[in-house]
Amino acid sequence: MLVKLDNPTSFARAIEIISELVIEVRIKISEFGFSITAMDPANVALVNFKLPKTAFSEFETGNEVLGINLDNFKRVLKRCSAGSSLILEKKENMLNIQIQDRIKRNFSLGLIEIEGEEKEIPDLEYSSRVELASIDLIDSIEDCAVVADACSLIIHDNKFIIEAKGLNSARSEFSGDEADIQAENCKAKYSLDYVQKFIKASKLSEKTILRFANDHPLKMDVNTGHMSLSFILAPRVETDD
Repeated sequence: MLVKLDNPTSFARAIEIISELVIEVRIKISEFGFSITAMDPANVALVNFKLPKTAFSEFETGNEVLGINLDNFKRVLKRCSAGSSLILEKKENMLNIQIQDRIKRNFSLGLIEIEGEEKEIPDLEYSSRVELASIDLIDSIEDCAVVADACSLIIHDNKFIIEAKGLNSARSEFSGDEADIQAENCKAKYSLDYVQKFIKASKLSEKTILRFANDHPLKMDVNTGHMSLSFILAPRVETDD
């Protein structure tokens, strides 16, 4: 296996974001490109990452599965700078990593065995889809984090509301002028600890897509040209709001 990725800074950032949810992953490599599907240790959040073959300037590989410690991998990828090229080559139980810019730098990481079953993306149905500017979503979530540890996503009369309530409260409201809202009235609450990690991916794209339903898992999609990141988060179901 040998692949080359030019300007790998977005890839490095994606790996860093995924590492905040899970430390050890299987990177699947096929004729379609790279993919990661992994569940966090608490079984609350799932992440799916795809980087298609067309994103690479060189792609010489069959089907491979790389067991990677993301903490180690992200530390190496942080050594990439704008304009760098990244070459990944598997040799036996090692992943050789070469960063090319003014000079060639080489790293080697030991591949690991990942315990547990392969994770699959659940087939979920959603009553609501909202596409909005990533900067607006980020601001609204950070507002909520100031006052509470969970936020509610609400559809009411064709308006999309992000709201948090504790002793204090925060609320952002979007009409069809500020967001693409295709939704039925519904409400679901989610942990801000996880959502704040997810929205770091939103910084990679101008738009973010949210899908949810009454007391239903949240699905958040971020697409950046070739690369895509999706997150699924279990709802926080409570008897009292």
